[in-house]
Amino acid sequence: MAVDNSTSDPHSPRPQLSTVDTAVIAVHFALNVAVGIWSSCRASRNTVNGYFLAGRDMTWWPIGASLFASSEGSGLFIGLAGAGAAGGLAVAGFEWNATYVLLALAWVFVPIYLSSEIVTMPEYMQKRYGGQRIRVYLSVLSLLLSVFTKISIDLYAGALFVHICLGWNFYLSTIIMLAITALYTIAGGLTAVIYTDALQTLVMVVGAVILTIKAFEQIGGYEQLAEAYARAVPSRTISNTTCHVPRADAMHMFRDPYTGDLPWTGMTFGLTIMAAWYWCTDQVRVHGLRGLMVAVMMAALMSSLTSIFNSSSTLFTMDIWKRLRPRAGERELLLVGRLVIVVLVGVSVAWIPVLQGSNGGQLFIYMQSVTSSLAPPVTAVFVLGIFWRRANEQGAFWGLMAGLAVGATRLVLEFLHPAPSCGHPDTRPPILLGVHYLHFAVALFLLSGAVVVAGSLLTPHPQGVQIQSLTWWTLAQDLPSGVKTGDGRASQRYAFWARVCGVNAILLMSVNIFFYTYFA
Repeated sequence: MAVDNSTSDPHSPRPQLSTVDTAVIAVHFALNVAVGIWSSCRASRNTVNGYFLAGRDMTWWPIGASLFASSEGSGLFIGLAGAGAAGGLAVAGFEWNATYVLLALAWVFVPIYLSSEIVTMPEYMQKRYGGQRIRVYLSVLSLLLSVFTKISIDLYAGALFVHICLGWNFYLSTIIMLAITALYTIAGGLTAVIYTDALQTLVMVVGAVILTIKAFEQIGGYEQLAEAYARAVPSRTISNTTCHVPRADAMHMFRDPYTGDLPWTGMTFGLTIMAAWYWCTDQVRVHGLRGLMVAVMMAALMSSLTSIFNSSSTLFTMDIWKRLRPRAGERELLLVGRLVIVVLVGVSVAWIPVLQGSNGGQLFIYMQSVTSSLAPPVTAVFVLGIFWRRANEQGAFWGLMAGLAVGATRLVLEFLHPAPSCGHPDTRPPILLGVHYLHFAVALFLLSGAVVVAGSLLTPHPQGVQIQSLTWWTLAQDLPSGVKTGDGRASQRYAFWARVCGVNAILLMSVNIFFYTYFA
């Protein structure tokens, strides 16, 4: 029986924005539009290279800011907060795990990308394995994942936040933010995306730091937070069950591999597989801060959407449309790229109602669950292509197909047999009931890898052109021009920044290991 512990009227009016809050939001929008217009005018919008790739001459700091902003979308802000409130600290492992994957990206995968001179990951796969079918499949898969795990989630999370905080109509909130982001993305291409992302990064970092400080001030520190969380019983509970009651291991990172909601085995191995694919997205009410937090959430939404829009339109235009129409001119490609964004928006909005009932409303868990069913085969093919010279197109293709068949089967079963409401018997199929989605990611990765190995060994060796400069063992060591010509100052500068990056990487790993150990 449900017991209502609520002490407030659910229909009570929401807090109104103060003048300071409104001013903060207005300034944020004004700056965002100004930067978007400036960068759109600055961009080479009438060429494919300028629109999709920012002319390949972007400096390092806006690229780094854009990478950060693109990954920290509104789905992450809302999704992580919701998952943390529901299950405790372990969900932080999804972000902490990225430390090692990003270092691998910098030291292993980026040199491969530079050596192979590619634009998109499907293009690398085509160069490495040959043929067209792998490239087309990966492009289509990336577009589908963009719609079902990125755009729709960020739209839903951002609009939900604005709806709760401001009382605006849910779909009106969605349309307004879509109109703003799509406008300068379609107009300015990657240049506009990168520079507006740099602005959003500043807003998000400042806002997140201020919110964290104020939150800990109000609750009294970490120890008080742990005590308060343990006593946080929701307004509605179910008698004779532990439904919705805080977990006993809520403040621990490593949880039981069999009974844990986020088992340490899955968070260590399964998550790393999914993160390799992904990286190679409170209740404090203070005047002024309320407006800042709305601005932060809008910044997170806009930054992630603009990047996804641009990357998805690039994927479709360069990897699919050019294959269908190899003689298409630049004007046609630019038009197609812009139209793709419009189509993506429509499909994503249509998918939002499905999200509202998925995984108990936990957006972040929904995203990880879908990713665990589709991403591991791609990771297996990618990793084997880089580190195993014998991997060939036949093995890679059938490894992807085998992984897709198994992963899609589980995904369909998840939608047909959603988790029952708390207090009801769980009659889902064994593959859902007994195999955690993070453990399933490991099994799917191994299965796909085994098919790739078997298929490659049973078919001819790949050609030399598919190996040279495309694997870790045949990497073209391309140094900066000043270093190659013997410029002593350039060599010293290169060595200095190499040491800085190395020291920072060691420091980052040390901090990460400390956090894992402290919260184990």
